[in-house]
Amino acid sequence: MQTKPLMQINHLVKKFGDNVVLNDITETINQGDVIVVIGASGGGKSTFLRSLNRLNTPTSGEILFEGTDLVGLNEKELDQVREKMGMVFQSFNLFPNMTVAENVMLAPMKVKGTNAADARKQAEALLDKVGLAEKADVYPPSLSGGQQQRVAIARALAMEPDVMLFDEPTSALDPEMVGEVLKVMQDLAKSGMTMVVVTHEMGFAREVADQVWFMDGGQIVEKGAPDQIFTHPTEARTQDFLSKVLTQ
Repeated sequence: MQTKPLMQINHLVKKFGDNVVLNDITETINQGDVIVVIGASGGGKSTFLRSLNRLNTPTSGEILFEGTDLVGLNEKELDQVREKMGMVFQSFNLFPNMTVAENVMLAPMKVKGTNAADARKQAEALLDKVGLAEKADVYPPSLSGGQQQRVAIARALAMEPDVMLFDEPTSALDPEMVGEVLKVMQDLAKSGMTMVVVTHEMGFAREVADQVWFMDGGQIVEKGAPDQIFTHPTEARTQDFLSKVLTQ
């Protein structure tokens, strides 16, 4: 089966003043890829991820998503493209005054015009998928952090996106809750969802990624299959980073 490019990033540069945060990145993300981006804090990982759906506006370069260059789009056009890009952040950003099901139903009803009955049915199916079917009618503040993050994943999936972007989705969680979120992401990867994940969870990267990209100094310094990156990294910066994180 031939893979087709879902996203093509060409010569992506992002500067904040004189500070070059992304330095001439050119990469391809194919349909069905699970890409895990690793690296020390400050290396540009989150800025890179947030540039993919133009939450950060690039200084120069192209971001082609399904053939459309996001860099030239106005806000209205951008919103239409973003409907196909699910995003999960460190913070859950759920509406505390709406039930779990209502949080998941909101975007399909508001953006796609889905009727309430169909949206509810879809929300229940997605909550079941993330292991929270019984929490449909409770309010987010009564949930643990791990449960709230799983609701956030269900909410992103409700728009039936073509790609899911995860920005350190477990970094705000207590250690015992990390596993339950990673399990949902693992299942999602197995289902064929295209995913780009910025994370410090090396075990997840090793088990789930098709490719691991190591970022440092605003560049993708090294990339490859997990086994190659974790067992035989060729770049000194990758070796140095992994020697620190894998011995902890």
